Amino acid sequence: MNETYKSIKNLLKNKSNILLLTHTKMDGDALGSTLATYIFLKKFDKEVAAISNEPVPHTFQFLPTTEVISTEFMGKQDFIVTINCNDKEIDKMRYTVEDNKVNILITPKEDNFSKEDICFHKSKPKYDLIITLDTPSIEQLGKIYEDNVDTFFEIPIINIDHHSSNTHFGQINLVDTKAASTTEILFDLFKFLQGKDTHIDKNIATLLLAGIITDTGSFQNANTTPKSLEIAADLFDLGANQQDIIKNIYKTKKLSTLKLWGKVLSKLKNDPIHRIVWSLITSQDIEETNSNEDDTNGIIDELMSNTPGAEIFLLIKERSDGKVSGSIRTISPHINAAKIAGLFHNGGGHTQAAGFKIDKNDEDIHIISGKIIDRIKNFQKERLGLKKENNNDIKEISLDIKENTENNTIIDILAKLKEK
Repeated sequence: MNETYKSIKNLLKNKSNILLLTHTKMDGDALGSTLATYIFLKKFDKEVAAISNEPVPHTFQFLPTTEVISTEFMGKQDFIVTINCNDKEIDKMRYTVEDNKVNILITPKEDNFSKEDICFHKSKPKYDLIITLDTPSIEQLGKIYEDNVDTFFEIPIINIDHHSSNTHFGQINLVDTKAASTTEILFDLFKFLQGKDTHIDKNIATLLLAGIITDTGSFQNANTTPKSLEIAADLFDLGANQQDIIKNIYKTKKLSTLKLWGKVLSKLKNDPIHRIVWSLITSQDIEETNSNEDDTNGIIDELMSNTPGAEIFLLIKERSDGKVSGSIRTISPHINAAKIAGLFHNGGGHTQAAGFKIDKNDEDIHIISGKIIDRIKNFQKERLGLKKENNNDIKEISLDIKENTENNTIIDILAKLKEK
């Protein structure tokens, strides 16, 4: 790691305009690592831009400096037409647009121009360095990458991440799969870069702690390590606001969120033979509960703690961008969630927490959901050595939810789930 730290330090010395990016659908670690890096680099008088495909989720808007996140990507380069005038003088210049073609008309005063007098090139990119945070593959940057592919080949990339599925797409790759979060990696990097001075202030400490807390499920998940706890303690000493994080992320739920959770729990299905528990969120569910896609954060962890006997927990979500996403959790590192997510395009993540995203292609969400479940059942069938399948063993867990979900609290729903 020390050599990688040195490489990053040397590269940063000569860069002045830095672009920070993270994966689509930001979570606490993605946002915390991006904002912490933004504040840290500004202390070294760098020009820094932090850009995302989507606005900051409502759940995380309490974090410091979220207002610096922009959805406007300024990486496009000008296309320049250069005319070598030599001793020629231009009388007038204009352009016309015909059939989606731009015609540039140049009228000389005397001598005509030849094609040898004209050349084409692009302006230099605005940014001279890209840092990606908490992003396993460059494709997970979404539209920012898809619409500006050339930019990512022209500008060096520092890739900082902790996912085992990381593709090492950067010129420098600071990837530590033993770290519980990307912010945990940044804590050590910042300490190296800051030297004798202390640049990790209260805001940076809070952002780094937010990433650790969200990715460890408030230190309840199996990825929590002694080092995670040690760094958290150091961040407390540096002024991190742990209570603010816990209150806003875990203890505050909007009514629309509770309604959506009620729908998810009421549609819960269990396959005891293949040891899978799953549920589905449709766009109709989100519309009917007046909620948004971010309101599902945390519900899969509730399923894990309240549904004994299952090995794999899956939440399938119909998204507004025409895709279907899946969040996967497993109860043991022996059941590799990243490997399961890898059954699908661009799937990946950690040993016990992973996800994937596939195109909907105008297919019914219930049909897609069935195909996803079938693929995971086949995975389990092979892993468990099952010889035959009995579809009657797949059942819906009826929670006797009232038609008006508003009258059900999450505690009521979970209590009924535990009874089952």
